[in-house]
Amino acid sequence: MSVATKTDKIQRLAELTATKETSTGASLWREAFRRLKSSKMAIIGAVIIAVFVVIAVVGPYLTPYAPTAQTWRGEVFPNQGKFVGPRGENWFGLDHLGRDMFSRMLVGARQTLLVGVVSTLIGLVAGFLIGGLSGAAATLGGEAGKRVDSVIMRFIDMMLALPSLLLAVSVAAVMGQSLTTVMIAVGVVQVPVFARLLRGSMLAQGGADYVLAAQSLGVRKRRIVTSQIVPNSLSPVIVQATLSLATAIIEAAALSYLGLGNPDPAIPEWGVMLAQAQRFFDNAPMMAVYPAVGIIITALGFTLLGEAMREALDPKLRG
Repeated sequence: MSVATKTDKIQRLAELTATKETSTGASLWREAFRRLKSSKMAIIGAVIIAVFVVIAVVGPYLTPYAPTAQTWRGEVFPNQGKFVGPRGENWFGLDHLGRDMFSRMLVGARQTLLVGVVSTLIGLVAGFLIGGLSGAAATLGGEAGKRVDSVIMRFIDMMLALPSLLLAVSVAAVMGQSLTTVMIAVGVVQVPVFARLLRGSMLAQGGADYVLAAQSLGVRKRRIVTSQIVPNSLSPVIVQATLSLATAIIEAAALSYLGLGNPDPAIPEWGVMLAQAQRFFDNAPMMAVYPAVGIIITALGFTLLGEAMREALDPKLRG
């Protein structure tokens, strides 16, 4: 058999393998979307997220009063334990400074969403770069690549060894008190999770038939990684990003609760509002209940959707 004939056969094999992988990938996403549409957990999570996003985007324009205005301060006496609860002009009552709680909740939703999305994007981008480099080195880099992968993974292991909240507090304490600090601190916590997940997915894809076929045809390793392995490794990363949004919102609220968030307490953010309410919990528990319930429900929505996506995309969990 001539070399040209062998090359033609390999080419046809590669084309068939690529077609099969592409068809399987497309079918996987279509099947996953079909399963999501029929999943009550996914629908509930999507509805919660949609309501939260609408409130965060439109809410600040619908506030009945300025969220920082102490319009009714003369009616509130925190030192005497006298607070104003829900009433006609103030649906959620007043806080300890006479500010409208309903208006502050609407504006605080935007700040909470901003912190969650930006911090998750920071962790996703940084983790994608680190995990992609490590996975590419381990998959197609030979002995030198494996050494690079080992060094990177030991660094990631060091980050994973620290409790996430402790790591976030350490980063925030070093950088100083600000909303940007909270975003970066929570994003740093997410980096090792995304890096390890993408690396593991790339290693699993590294032995697939389409990779072997491409190598047999002499396709450059860099092209195999960027055009084949990485795109086919993104499914678990996308699912994790959805789950990480819930974690990011909770951790951002925790940092704000510890006093490491926005240095201006007048700017409403659910974590800051929760921290301010703890001093008056005995006399005005609803000041803490409103932001706490908002954080819990929002995190629940992202968690439900993320878990539904994981089950829809994981072949081991299909019925």
